[in-house]
Amino acid sequence: MAKPVIMPKFEMSQEIGTVVEWLKKDGETVKQGEAILVVETDKVTMEVESPASGILAGTRGAPGEEIPVTEIIGYILKEGESLPAAAPKAASPAAESKPEAAKEASSAAPAEGVKATPIAERIAKANNIDLSTVTGSGAQGKITKTDVEAAVSSAASAGVSDKVRATPAARRAAREEGVDLNTLTGTGPRQRVQEADVLQAVPAAQPVPQSVPQVVAEAESVPFAGMRKKISDRLTVSYQTAPHIYLTIKTDMTEFDVLRKKLNAKAKATNGPHVSATALLVKAVAWALKRNPWINSTLKEDHIELLPQVNVGMAVALEQGLIVPVIRDADAKGVGQLAAEVNDLAVRARDGQLVPAEVMGGTFTISNLGQFGIEQFTAIINPGQTAILAVGTIQKELVPAENDEIEIRPMMRMTLSADHRVIDGAVAARFLADLSEALESPSVILW
Repeated sequence: MAKPVIMPKFEMSQEIGTVVEWLKKDGETVKQGEAILVVETDKVTMEVESPASGILAGTRGAPGEEIPVTEIIGYILKEGESLPAAAPKAASPAAESKPEAAKEASSAAPAEGVKATPIAERIAKANNIDLSTVTGSGAQGKITKTDVEAAVSSAASAGVSDKVRATPAARRAAREEGVDLNTLTGTGPRQRVQEADVLQAVPAAQPVPQSVPQVVAEAESVPFAGMRKKISDRLTVSYQTAPHIYLTIKTDMTEFDVLRKKLNAKAKATNGPHVSATALLVKAVAWALKRNPWINSTLKEDHIELLPQVNVGMAVALEQGLIVPVIRDADAKGVGQLAAEVNDLAVRARDGQLVPAEVMGGTFTISNLGQFGIEQFTAIINPGQTAILAVGTIQKELVPAENDEIEIRPMMRMTLSADHRVIDGAVAARFLADLSEALESPSVILW
């Protein structure tokens, strides 16, 4: 019986998944547990594994297409099995007109008495090959995948196939450059035309005379989709529904730097994890959140929940957007453990190796742009939380000291964005004051 492949649901609130790339194509043999597809949610990008061993067939979903979770996006067939009756709908990522589909089905269907493997039938259908014209090399003259591929190659070289195999990028390039795909010989699998084949066929541009004004290049068009679109949707809702208030505090980081140097000297001597500024900041934030539970809360429809767990998220910038891995129970962990988790999560976040559980359940978020030299900024609260901390760079400044003397100290600005429906200014101010005290005098955390 055909085994369906469904659009997985990685997280409770997930409603759709976006197809990034099919790692395996229709007709390919796959093994159970082998990655066949890459899917993106609003938080992570994950590989989808094959639920069984067999032949992948009836795949659905072009790159960038959004599909509701639990919908069938393909099947795994055993040798000799056919797609279920309801499969044609799921098998076509871009539906073709019924007359054309009927024409292809009739031309690709094996004539009476013609025997062919299921893979051979599918390849023949995709390439408009009449199986009655193909000589089978299998047992008792059965037409195999190799026989059909040879027929496809022969038809392509003779120019008799009215359906050119080409990648979506190649078809787009052909339209833009005015290249006839029928005139090209593809360099891809089964002579499939690639984008590079099309671009190579484009005539070289003639040099423009000096007297002719140069045409201004068109702006690059980048699809507003995937992670970027999902981030936009979530933060737009947050900004429009949660009235943000902003409070900024300037903190002396002298003792913070001293403590971090001591901890890293200890780490080096014991082969422990490097202690980043972020790890120490997470520790201080977790301590301050326990002292100010309203900051560590969430607003429901008719009540506010003061959350018992302190799960601190740290925003990590990616090329395509932003991801927030979460450090769970940060208040109950030592600096060494926090340092190891922060380092591991940051690396795997940039490599796209996080699992859904590692980006869910955050109760508060830190966004640190200090490494870019940003002195101060404001951030938008993540949906489901009531506050976010924006951290700037540490820089030396002249500050007044005792006896009206002027000293040079490393100073850092932090701005708290808070949901005013839940948090009043005084509550937010107390949290910032506690956090600043923990950074200026780290020993208070032991109290």
